[in-house]
Amino acid sequence: MSVKADPCSQPSLMHPDQAIPLLLEQVSPVSDTEVVLLPHALGRVLAEDLASCIDLPPFDNSSMDGYALRFADLNTQTNQTSLRLTGSSFAGHGFQGEAKPNTCVRIMTGAPLPVGYDTVQMQEEAEVDGEIVHIRHPKAQGANVRCRGEELTQGTKVLNAGIQIGAAELGVLATIGASQVRVYRQLKVAFFSTGDELRPVGSELAPGQIYDSNRYSIQGLLKRANVEWLDLGVIADDPEAIRQAFRHAASQADMVLTSGGVSVGEADFTKQVLDEEGQITFWKLAIKPGKPFAMGKIGKAVFCGLPGNPVSSMVTFYKLVWPILQKMQGLTPVAPLMLNATLSTPIRKSPGRVEYQRGILSRNAQGELEVAITGSQGSGMLTSMSLANCFVLLEQFQGDTAVGTQVTVEPFNSVLC
Repeated sequence: MSVKADPCSQPSLMHPDQAIPLLLEQVSPVSDTEVVLLPHALGRVLAEDLASCIDLPPFDNSSMDGYALRFADLNTQTNQTSLRLTGSSFAGHGFQGEAKPNTCVRIMTGAPLPVGYDTVQMQEEAEVDGEIVHIRHPKAQGANVRCRGEELTQGTKVLNAGIQIGAAELGVLATIGASQVRVYRQLKVAFFSTGDELRPVGSELAPGQIYDSNRYSIQGLLKRANVEWLDLGVIADDPEAIRQAFRHAASQADMVLTSGGVSVGEADFTKQVLDEEGQITFWKLAIKPGKPFAMGKIGKAVFCGLPGNPVSSMVTFYKLVWPILQKMQGLTPVAPLMLNATLSTPIRKSPGRVEYQRGILSRNAQGELEVAITGSQGSGMLTSMSLANCFVLLEQFQGDTAVGTQVTVEPFNSVLC
């Protein structure tokens, strides 16, 4: 991984939209693959194209409960024809006889269409009188029939390499009979916190101490990102302890992730050890909350250093680390969904940085999208993330924004929901 010139030497902060492509240039997708059983494939990235070994559906079948018939037997002079009932066809237990003129067969949804019949009329359009069924005419030959291969034929590609397997893809794989699939191996991310002021949850706080919340937020984000994670806990403010933590993390994981200690000029052991142990570039981005961000390599592992404030840590993970993880997993990072909404609370903002204020997106009585700010937007106020379901995106040189203004909102995706 090449080390680029320090963006912090530039007279102006770098726009995050400019930074993301530069960050993505520094990482490559994993190439190792493994075969997993279908129940374990959810969330994994497919490593090869998959074609169907069968036709879908594999036989002509009924799309609803009703009666299978021969369209040619219908009396074109009337709107209804009486046919003799000769049997039934159920899913898994098809009708074994032959189609005869002026007959019909009771058929259930998904059941094989008996040989010789070509149309199904739904049961609501039929009246049964003993062995005689009075059927109101369907609109066309082939009505309510799902033909063999109409979805896809044998040999057709159904899934492309590089897609993430979701619930629908699991169903598709099961439909074509795939009991196992080849996927890229799962990424492993190691993370830890540093600071003598950090205390574990459930313990008593002494003056000047705080609970270690960032590690739990990061753990939740990584779980949503569908990676393996290794929590190395809290590392004391000791250069040698931090050095050993970095070395251990880099030997165990594809990515090492920390929060705090990455500000340029900060008197912090973390930054000192990073300078000695890795090839790290320290970035200052025009993003709020956020701004300090570090990326590079420690050994063979990618390193990402998030800012220490809780909201800043989550926002920079979402905007910067999430695309990096996607590319490393073999996925193509996609542009986030953006919507326009009417601002229902005023926003205060100073020009200079792109701001991601936390908002609550909803529809008003007229069905129009509107968004309200969650309240105070301080980078240490993690409750603003808990209350929000979107970011309100405010451009770099935008100032205060009044109620009633159309603003751009970015609904949270699965990593934050």
